[in-house]
Amino acid sequence: MADDLPALRLDPEGYLIDPADWSEAVALALAAKETIVLTDEHWAAIRFMRAWLDEHRTAPDSRHVIKHLTKTLGATRNRLFELFPYGYVQQACKIAGMKRPRAWSSG
Repeated sequence: MADDLPALRLDPEGYLIDPADWSEAVALALAAKETIVLTDEHWAAIRFMRAWLDEHRTAPDSRHVIKHLTKTLGATRNRLFELFPYGYVQQACKIAGMKRPRAWSSG
C-alpha cells in the first residue's frame, strides 16, 4: 500500500495537495508510512475528520475530534494523542488527507 504513495500528489511534508484525492486506501498507505496500523478508533477519528472537512471545508480543530471520540467511544481526552503519538497535525491530519493546517502551532 505504501508503494502507491509516489502516485499521489503530496507536498514536501507528505500531506495531500488536494484533499479530494483522499480515499481509505490512501489513508492506509499514509498510515503505513507513519508506522500506524489503523484500528476502529483511528477510523472513528478519521471518518469524523473527513465528514467535518466535507461540511466545513476546513480541518477540524483537535478539540472537536476529542469531543467526538469521547461521545461515541467513551474515550478519554488523551486518547486522540495516544492514537496519533506524533501529534494531531503531524499524523491525524496527514492520514485523514487534510492539507497541513498552517496556522496551528500544536500537534
